[in-house]
Amino acid sequence: MAAFPAPARTTSMPTLPSSASAAPRDNGMSLVNLAARQRMLSQRMVLQTVLAARGSDLHLKAARGTLALFADSQARLVETPRHLDAGSADVIRKVYQGPSGVGATIDQFAQQVDTALGLTERQSPRVEDALARLVESTDGVLDALNTATTAFDQVSKTRSETLMRELAGIVESIQTVAREAKVVSFNAQVMAARAGQHGREFAVVANVLSGITNEIDGLSLQAVSLAGRSRGSN
Repeated sequence: MAAFPAPARTTSMPTLPSSASAAPRDNGMSLVNLAARQRMLSQRMVLQTVLAARGSDLHLKAARGTLALFADSQARLVETPRHLDAGSADVIRKVYQGPSGVGATIDQFAQQVDTALGLTERQSPRVEDALARLVESTDGVLDALNTATTAFDQVSKTRSETLMRELAGIVESIQTVAREAKVVSFNAQVMAARAGQHGREFAVVANVLSGITNEIDGLSLQAVSLAGRSRGSN
């Protein structure tokens, strides 16, 4: 790798639109998107660190911000198993901490970024070697982050499928109750008709029950439609 010149620090260097500041915080971001964003942040950190080593204080500050965001997001992802069901938690633990886990690779990359930035801040002549090692690690960390993202995508799809099955079971139960209620309503209307004048109030109740069952049918159809759209979007 060619040596990186280390001129005096300056803030007049041209900047990329996305590198002038850290990425926005993960407000409401799904775990899959959070894991996928780590890939983008890793490449942003490499570029920012290289530009910082060339003398840009602006990129040095931006690199520190991106590294903090990357570390915060990584900590959240690694802690995810605490909030998942046993099967999903096992998938995530293995991807980070198993025999072929990617956690160590990701942590080592973040440490390399921190080291390179520290050497840059001290204007150390060893910064070129640190940058060389950092750039060489890029492919490996991208593979690791891709593996983690795939695992979170798998967990998300499995949870979605489980939810859809549960929803389908609930809808089926509601429809069964609605059918039984319709039978009761029909029998009540027949009995009210036979009772004549004395069954008028009973008929009113039967009609109300019939209306309720129709509303239940409508809600069940909406739930089935929603479940279908959710399944199709995954």
